[in-house]
Amino acid sequence: LVSGAANVIGPKICLEDKMLISSVKDNVGRGLNIVLANGVTGELLETKTFDMWAGDVTDLLKFLRPLHEGTLVFVASFDDPATKLNDEARKLFEELGSTAVKELAFRDSWVFVGAKGIENKSPFEQRMKNSKNSNKYEGWPESLEMDGCIPLRPPLES
Repeated sequence: LVSGAANVIGPKICLEDKMLISSVKDNVGRGLNIVLANGVTGELLETKTFDMWAGDVTDLLKFLRPLHEGTLVFVASFDDPATKLNDEARKLFEELGSTAVKELAFRDSWVFVGAKGIENKSPFEQRMKNSKNSNKYEGWPESLEMDGCIPLRPPLES
C-alpha cells in the first residue's frame, strides 16, 4: 500500500503482486481508496474511491455497513481522507481494526488493512499527521508506504 503524495501522485494498492489500484490504472481518486478482498482466498471483490472533501459520506457508509465477516479492507488515502468522515464512519473503521481513524484529520496520509470481524487492532496501519512544521510537501505530509503478509482466514467448516 502506498498513500498518495499531496494531491499530485495517486495511491497504489497491490495484492499478491497484482496492482489493483493506481494512477496508471486510472482508478484512484481524492479521499479514501478502498479495496475489498476475500479473507479466505485473497480474491479481489471490489475497488472503490470515496471523496472525503466534496463527496457524501453516505456512500462510504453504504459500502462499509454490509461487509461480510472475514472481508479484508485495504485503504490508501489521497489528498484529504477525513473532512467528511463522521462518527459512524470512524466507528466502522475502528470495528475493522483501525486505531488511527479516531484522530484522522484534513490532509493526513493514511494506509490501513483491516478485516470485518477482527478481534484485535490491526498491526497494518500508518498515519502521518498533516503539520505545517513537518510536512514534506507544501500543505501535505509525506506519502506512506507499507507492505507485509496479511494472514488469510481458514475456511469456515460446514
